[in-house]
Amino acid sequence: MSKWTLADMPSQQGKVAVVTGTGGLGYEDALALAQAGADVIVAGRNAGKGDEAVAKVRQAVPGATIGFEQVDLASLASVRSFTERLAKSHSKIDILINNAGVMVPPQRQVTTDGFELQFGTNYLGHFALTSGLMPLLKAAGNARVISLSSVAARNGQIHFDDLQFAGNYVPMAAYGQSKVACLMFARELHRRSVENGWGVTSIGAHPGVSRTDLLHNAPGRMSLMGLTRTYLWFLFQPAAQGALPTLYAATAAEAQGGAYYGPNGMSEIRGYPAPARVPPAALDAKASKRLWEVSEELSGARFS
Repeated sequence: MSKWTLADMPSQQGKVAVVTGTGGLGYEDALALAQAGADVIVAGRNAGKGDEAVAKVRQAVPGATIGFEQVDLASLASVRSFTERLAKSHSKIDILINNAGVMVPPQRQVTTDGFELQFGTNYLGHFALTSGLMPLLKAAGNARVISLSSVAARNGQIHFDDLQFAGNYVPMAAYGQSKVACLMFARELHRRSVENGWGVTSIGAHPGVSRTDLLHNAPGRMSLMGLTRTYLWFLFQPAAQGALPTLYAATAAEAQGGAYYGPNGMSEIRGYPAPARVPPAALDAKASKRLWEVSEELSGARFS
């Protein structure tokens, strides 16, 4: 796996890929997959940003097969509408990259369905999205689902007594919970796929610390995190580099189901794709099973 780059990515001709998120890592994922020949669907809340991302990819990759579909991961109704549209327009999905997210809004916010915004968007929305797309993923024969976690998951805990942080909202703790939940989902989905013969490979990935607009969008440009992102930009690796662990997990023949990949340098902050350390919370099989069951209850999504 030494210094895996896009030059090592195999052809994705004939494959259909769905990537959530229109900028930053999501854009880099879509661009790389389009360059490799995949039919790419960029999925996001903001149609203007989605159309802009598609136009940029088409400019960089003449003849690229790429389009935008609107979905708001903070709305379960929007997620259902999106999966129903894809079921009508496509016969399979080979790659699903659960990438989109929000990070540390300073004040507690909730989704359309009343869930804490980070838990509801980063995790629960993608849980429901994956459930809705499972028929298309199974139809592909050997599909891959890549769920994005974060270095913030290292200290993440699932607060079963207050999943929505209604009692005491702590922005980074809520973000850490959402991201360790994404990794627990990735591992539990693969376990269940193997157990039930679904034929879907599920893998977790994280981008290290990457130069995206995530910190500008949620905490705000004038927050401490936003200012760090603006003036200490050189500490953040380029988004294209941060996307490599995800793209490795999505396309490399040697990527392992149920595994977790991140950058290989500076305590997984930057570098090239390599196996990442799984946080203790994500190793708890009983908690992962409980989270899955709670997520089904909250979202109404089922994988049977």
